[in-house]
Amino acid sequence: MADSSGLQVDPHLAAFVEDELLSDVDLSAADFWATLARLQERFAPRIAALLEKRDEFQARIDDWHRANGAGSVEDYETFLTDLGYLLPDASPTIDVDRVDPEISEIAGPQLVVPATVPRYALNAANARWGSLYDALYGTDALPQDGELAPGYDERRGAQVIAGADELLDELFPLARGSHAGVSAYRAGTDGLVAETGTGTTGLADPAQYAGFRAVDDQGRGAVLLTRNGLHLEITVDPTTQVGAQHHAGVSDVVLESAVTTIVDLEDSVATVDGEDKTLAYRTWLGLLTGNLVSEFEKGGRTVTRRVHPDRSYTAPDGSELTLPGRSLMLVRNCGHHMTTNAVRTADGQEVAEGVLDLLVSAVAGLYDLQDKGPHTNSRAGSVYIVKPKQHGPEEVALTVEMFGAVEEELGLAPNTLKIGIMDEEKRTTANLGACIAEAAQRVIFVNTGFLDRTGDEIHTCFRAGPVQRKGDMKATTWLQTYEDRNVDVALAAGFSHTAQIGKGMWAKPAAMAAMLEEKIGHPRAGANCAWVPSPTAATLHALHYLRVDVHGEQSRISSRGIADRRRLLELPIGEPSTLTAADITHELETNSQSILGYVVRWVGMGIGCSTVPDLEGVGLMEDRATLRISSQLIANWLAHGVVDEQTVRDTFARMAAVVDDQNAGEPGYPPMAKDLDGSESFQAALELVFTGATEPNGYTERTLTRWRQRAKTNA
Repeated sequence: MADSSGLQVDPHLAAFVEDELLSDVDLSAADFWATLARLQERFAPRIAALLEKRDEFQARIDDWHRANGAGSVEDYETFLTDLGYLLPDASPTIDVDRVDPEISEIAGPQLVVPATVPRYALNAANARWGSLYDALYGTDALPQDGELAPGYDERRGAQVIAGADELLDELFPLARGSHAGVSAYRAGTDGLVAETGTGTTGLADPAQYAGFRAVDDQGRGAVLLTRNGLHLEITVDPTTQVGAQHHAGVSDVVLESAVTTIVDLEDSVATVDGEDKTLAYRTWLGLLTGNLVSEFEKGGRTVTRRVHPDRSYTAPDGSELTLPGRSLMLVRNCGHHMTTNAVRTADGQEVAEGVLDLLVSAVAGLYDLQDKGPHTNSRAGSVYIVKPKQHGPEEVALTVEMFGAVEEELGLAPNTLKIGIMDEEKRTTANLGACIAEAAQRVIFVNTGFLDRTGDEIHTCFRAGPVQRKGDMKATTWLQTYEDRNVDVALAAGFSHTAQIGKGMWAKPAAMAAMLEEKIGHPRAGANCAWVPSPTAATLHALHYLRVDVHGEQSRISSRGIADRRRLLELPIGEPSTLTAADITHELETNSQSILGYVVRWVGMGIGCSTVPDLEGVGLMEDRATLRISSQLIANWLAHGVVDEQTVRDTFARMAAVVDDQNAGEPGYPPMAKDLDGSESFQAALELVFTGATEPNGYTERTLTRWRQRAKTNA
């Protein structure tokens, strides 16, 4: 361990800070570590005090439920108010400046990508633009008859072309006829001209024409269209195989897709030491400097991936038009509750991981703020940092103060560091207005998430009784109120045309037809961003924002008033007597298999987010939020006698064999069933359940980290 400013620093991290993070900014390594030491001294004790307050609240709530069961909503509300958990409803108005249009104006898909996988991070950054042809060709978004021919299947190609024509007719209709009847597109300063068998026509709404790239001597060019703030490019290139097949030489239809991306240092990564943290930090820095490169083998050749440049067009008035080639990037830091052994104080205490994340995130942001890279992330001059796992306005206020302290240390203008608030904890949900009020000059994002929020709901009412099955939670009053109220409170605070209101992840990467059917509900609910599991999903989800005017929906929703927060207090307590033995077994098997499938990758392989098969073999995009809800549910049922300890252990043992079979072909996979006692992954999974009642807030990070560290040592 290197020693600097009284801190003990992991050598991987120390070398990264000195040689990479600080290579082109006016800050020495000594100054960096001295700054971290000051921040740690100032904020770590206050973080600890707030964590103690969380525990005190939970202990009092547990005692109340032991005495009252679920109680009535009226009694529960009175108790939480007297406790100081439930605060007076606040009605803030945000006043945030220097916000990029990707956040304030453009509604669209949002990706979340683990910072520990540079290739995926580059894919996400470059997913600002995506091929509609590829998304339709390779997914179930269009029904497929039979197997595809090797290489390019012209039958499928014709189906894709026809599907794209239908979408163009819907979203960008011509004044006369159909896009399917166009034999050539011509675009210039006079607008779009489509040649058909019966003459020429243009767009039904000429305002949808946004620009063009002039046709070259081989007939290659592009038409740029716009709707609801998003762009679509009709790429003309008859020299390609697809263009030669197309009736107007169109080689692709390219959609503006992942408008924003969260580069994740938290729930989707397994970072348990300085080496892991360095890998994650290097990705965030490389995206902002434009120097991140990933090389990998694909199809027998080496592929090199970098961030994409901007896209250039000629505007209708003849001027140059440049559009961003990359997703606007935010970074998600760790919550207040985590510490890291990557840096220790002089007396050996781990530093607050969120403090370290914040300082590194902001210093990396200097490269963008000072235009030191070939590409710009924030044209407005902000650094966007998402802060999860905050409980109530006091914790948000501390985060805001931390942001201000880092700005002062780095000489940044006040409110340069913007905050995204994850609305995933019950105390934050119930006091959302007060949380927003504490960050009124910084907040650019509030987002909901079913899994983490449900995990916190179960833990908070843990002693009230046995909770409902996971699948039944989605129909509960509190959950619908949570989703509605997140939108209502944000709109009342002035988020429209200033900040993002987000919705959660579509968890099935292979089920794109179902996503197209269902996920349009997010923009219709007033959310101007929602999470998707892949760049392909982002391109397909972009169709929803082309169809739905989100700002118009927000205006409509604003008139309905704010959902009654008392409905948040209707607890999801079930009635086990209505469940058959088969129901209970199925719920236990489903959740234990889910836990094991995720934990064995996290602990055994260091993979924080991936597509994990469920009990039926359906691949689900999983991160720690899944683990939290499943482990809390089983722990709750165990505490209330719905299941017993031996049944839980036996079920986990059976499911370990199932998970091993599902991963039999996975390189480097560490099987569990052959030695359950010696499997760090299996023991970690059991610990998550058997300590679920007492682990603060039901979080999983500490258990996972400890067992992953052990697995790395044993390896």
